[in-house]
Amino acid sequence: MSSSGQHTRFAPDRGLTGRMVATMFVIGLLYVGFTGLLIALLRGAWPLIVLISGGLFVAQFWFSDKITERAMGARPVTEEQFPQLHGTIDRLCALADMPKPRVAVADNDMPNAFATGRNPQNAVVCVTTGLLRRLEPEELEGVLAHELSHVAHRDVAVMTIAGFLGVLAGAITRIAMYGGFIGGNRNSNDQNAAIAALVIPLVSMVVYAISFLLTRLLSRYRELAADRAAAQLTGRPSALASALTKVTGQIAAIPTEDLRRSQPYNAFYFAPALSARETASQLFSTHPTLEKRLAQLAKISEQLGR
Repeated sequence: MSSSGQHTRFAPDRGLTGRMVATMFVIGLLYVGFTGLLIALLRGAWPLIVLISGGLFVAQFWFSDKITERAMGARPVTEEQFPQLHGTIDRLCALADMPKPRVAVADNDMPNAFATGRNPQNAVVCVTTGLLRRLEPEELEGVLAHELSHVAHRDVAVMTIAGFLGVLAGAITRIAMYGGFIGGNRNSNDQNAAIAALVIPLVSMVVYAISFLLTRLLSRYRELAADRAAAQLTGRPSALASALTKVTGQIAAIPTEDLRRSQPYNAFYFAPALSARETASQLFSTHPTLEKRLAQLAKISEQLGR
């Protein structure tokens, strides 16, 4: 079995790779430029800016899996506790020739699943108890193959970093403002301070807005890529289509309050935690529409049947 996790039997996706590289390049460039602007305008605070921007970035990248697991209520489970879940992941990992990730379950009635981790060796795949109760074995296999493809393609790490850089730009701005580095002295005649008080919040908002749009575009494409890879690996796109239909319909019936608690993590989920009305009107959705995902799977099914 592959130990590096770099070469698996999941179909490579050049479109996904190109989009990930482009997204990281643009957002990284924005972030570096933003940090440089802060240093130039707030010269006296540059050690703190470098420490905060570098430290938070490293911490987010290194502990992203733990942070996400805790926030989403995931707990590690053994083969004795969930033999079918482990068995399905074992078969898929052997089929894909990739390292087995850690396996977790979240006690949540919302049927869903997610994968997280900075690389295949530190990945975790989690399903909710609601998903396990509702899906047939072949449907569960399709969902797990979808999540494993995210791990194999490394798009989980890219999404985590890309989304975090935009948020971090805003956090650094708030720290600078509340710490008195921006406009902290009203009697000051320092021209740089006046410029900083005006320019930095505006640039921060632009960085966040661009990061938000780019990550949404990447997120929608990576979900289609994961559906394709899972359908091709298992050879059963119809099972994944059935799971998608069932999960999306069941999520829409979950109480609105429960859905709202899960929505901050929509980019990681197999299907977004949205009601039927919200799904139809979601302009900046993290996922493509159900119709688009089902149409792609139907096309793959037709190709495999030839």
